[in-house]
Amino acid sequence: MDASSQAVAQTVRIDLDERGYDILIGRGLLDDPATWAALPGRADALIVTNTTVGPLYAARLRAALGERFARVHTVELPDGEAHKDWSTLNLIFDSLLARACDRKTVLFALGGGVVGDMAGFAAACYMRGVPFVQVPTTLLAQVDSSVGGKTAINHPLGKNMIGAFYQPQQVVCDLETLTTLPQRELIAGLAEVIKYGPIADMAFFDWIEANLAALLARDAAALAHAVRRSCEIKAWVVGQDEREGGLRAILNFGHTFGHAIESGLGYGQWLHGEAVGCGMVMAAHLSRALGLVDAALVDRVTRLIERAGLPVIGPALGTARYLELMRVDKKAEAGQIRFVVIEAPGRAGVRPATDAQVGEVLAACTR
Repeated sequence: MDASSQAVAQTVRIDLDERGYDILIGRGLLDDPATWAALPGRADALIVTNTTVGPLYAARLRAALGERFARVHTVELPDGEAHKDWSTLNLIFDSLLARACDRKTVLFALGGGVVGDMAGFAAACYMRGVPFVQVPTTLLAQVDSSVGGKTAINHPLGKNMIGAFYQPQQVVCDLETLTTLPQRELIAGLAEVIKYGPIADMAFFDWIEANLAALLARDAAALAHAVRRSCEIKAWVVGQDEREGGLRAILNFGHTFGHAIESGLGYGQWLHGEAVGCGMVMAAHLSRALGLVDAALVDRVTRLIERAGLPVIGPALGTARYLELMRVDKKAEAGQIRFVVIEAPGRAGVRPATDAQVGEVLAACTR
């Protein structure tokens, strides 16, 4: 790519002092050597991808990285949430060790949230920490999971319960990768876009309501704005609370219910964004039950989620099973479940709720 055709990126900064980094957002970033120019040249790079994304984009990334790395390797993982486990994580370690990769090796997470979480966790663990770069190729990963340094794998008893906080060197959101994203995955990603409105920015919520059709049609300008504004909000939150000691918990709006749905049905039956979308409806109802918001806001949130094509009625796992699953949650304290709720339009907080209140919500929101 010559200088006249270099991609133009918008930049959002994650301000974490010496661990800070840039999120680059634009089109054509994957192939542009300038995208990777800030990274130190190393002997080895390992592209961690999956069997779906690898055939589409790994060769292009490998070609771009070839100017900065002596050797560029690739490992393809099986695709899907069901494979976000120890045995799949070990495939990354196997690849690193078989190639005698040292602690200056850089890992590149090329894929969606599952790839990003596992590659980041592997980077945090290998030789007690090697650099990694997030190259998210799904909407959900671009607006949420690639940003902020959360890395993890699942356990049969709980989602994302084994992991580490480990920040990437850079996040590269090439919007052109969204053109190959299946529509169901695009819709699932919209759940994580929608969540930022009720918890932090109702003006953004207004914008999503007005531009939902454009987002579903993959309008380039609409997607660029949605990704940038989502990253700005997440950067603001993470910059104040990197390790989820307080404020950052609001980013889990809908996730306590959503994780229970994912675990209860079996990982991969519902996409993460689908479960979060339904979980946000449940959390909005709980906010109403706690006397924090009115029915009009609950209806508004529910309508937008339904218009996006996301489920608004959860599976009938039974209240006892939901409560059992939700007690294995990182926000739970001494067995008491704490929920992210809307305290006012555009503001969220973490509150406890009684089992009876949760049961009433589940009775209204499951079938």
